[in-house]
Amino acid sequence: MAATMSTTMYAGFWRRFAAWILDGLLLSLVTLPFTVQFGVSIAEASRRSASSTISLVVGWLYFALMESSAKQATVGKMALGIIVTDLDGRRIGFGRATGRYFAKILSALTLGIGFLMAGFTERKQALHDMVASCLVIRGAAPSQARVTSPTAPPLPPPPPYSG
Repeated sequence: MAATMSTTMYAGFWRRFAAWILDGLLLSLVTLPFTVQFGVSIAEASRRSASSTISLVVGWLYFALMESSAKQATVGKMALGIIVTDLDGRRIGFGRATGRYFAKILSALTLGIGFLMAGFTERKQALHDMVASCLVIRGAAPSQARVTSPTAPPLPPPPPYSG
C-alpha cells in the first residue's frame, strides 16, 4: 500500500538523524542514574559491564516498544513527524522492531555507511530498514480509535428516541 503510493513521503537522513539525537538525549537522561551508580569505579569492569547491559536493554525496549506501538514512533520521531512502517505502510510488530533495532549493529559495522544509505536509496531506507523490511515515512500513525474492516457490514442505525 504505502510502498506503491506516489504520495508517500519518505523520511530522509537528516530528519531521522535529528530524531536519533532527541531520542539519545532522552535515553541519556533515563540511563544516567545507572551509569553513575555502576560506572563510578573505572577499575571495576563488572560495574561498567552492568551499566552497558542496562543501557542496551533500556535502548532496545524503548525503540522496539515505541516503534511497534500504536504511535509507531519514538519520542524523537514523533517530534519530527515520522513513523516506522512495514513495506505496505502497516504497523510493525515487536519482533520486527526488535530485529530492526539489532540490525542497526550492521549499519554501524559498515563504518556508518549503513545509516548514510537513508540519504541515497530510493525509499530512504538505511541498511537496518532493509534487513527488517521497514520504511520510515513522514506523517502520523493512523488513528487507532475505531478500526473497521472494509468488508464488514455497516453498523445499524440507532433506535428511534421514544422519550
